[in-house]
Amino acid sequence: MKVVLFCGGLGMRLREYSEAIPKPMVPVGYRPILWHVMRYYAHYGHKDFILCLGYMADAVKKYFLHYDETISNDFVLAEGGKKVELLASDIHDWRITFVDTGLYSNIGQRLSLVKPFLEGEEMFLANYGDGLSDVPLPETIEFCRAQSATACFVGVARPAASTWWRRRTGDGSRAFVTSRTRAYE
Repeated sequence: MKVVLFCGGLGMRLREYSEAIPKPMVPVGYRPILWHVMRYYAHYGHKDFILCLGYMADAVKKYFLHYDETISNDFVLAEGGKKVELLASDIHDWRITFVDTGLYSNIGQRLSLVKPFLEGEEMFLANYGDGLSDVPLPETIEFCRAQSATACFVGVARPAASTWWRRRTGDGSRAFVTSRTRAYE
């Protein structure tokens, strides 16, 4: 199942970083937040990514074009530093499609521009390039499938930031919302 990640916004809420780098490239530890988001999906077997790029797209492209697996994996350095033997690899089986979706495009426009890359997909996942979570992805996907909904999204209800929600809209103005502990209709 493909994963669409929206990485093209101007990052207005992270002004101190976003003038130098795009928001998805803000570091968390020694990797950008985008890498952590992708790692989350890869953990569940979803390793075919479509990045919707815009603002500072070159920074995202350069990061992956010059990716150094030795930063997050164990390795052996041999032959006086001439040979590197990775003991593990973290993105070797990822497929990443980079699509310039425009500097000022909204989410709908970005999604429309990557539609050709989603042909033949029964379902796909989408998220912001800085949308980290610990949502149980397999259960969430099964929930969405069971709803026969056109779209499902996961969000956080304030102020209880630790509670995750699922919402389904359809049948006119009817919405179905559920959390870990209760359901409403």
